[in-house]
Amino acid sequence: MHKFNDKDDNQFNLLREIDKKPKSTQRELARELNFSLGKLNYCLKALKSKGYIKLRNFYNNEKKLNYVHVLTPKGIAKKLDMTVKFMEKKMHEYDDLKKDLEKSKINK
Repeated sequence: MHKFNDKDDNQFNLLREIDKKPKSTQRELARELNFSLGKLNYCLKALKSKGYIKLRNFYNNEKKLNYVHVLTPKGIAKKLDMTVKFMEKKMHEYDDLKKDLEKSKINK
């Protein structure tokens, strides 16, 4: 089974945030995820190089160009796969906590 590590956590959270709010600026994404702008840019580049996201530009008004972060079909599939792995991780953590709780009740 694949372990869900910090890098996966960062990518998963970024994919989720982009899916929820594709028109978020990089500053908004960084603030929402508690990332530095450098870390966010690094993660965005990694996701883009893997083909999980693409950037589209649009004009928010006549003078200002903004970007939309779009999940590609490959990115949607990756997010789904990561969601399943994340849920498996949380279920294992729950099972471990439940076992610990049962052990502590027995030892009292």
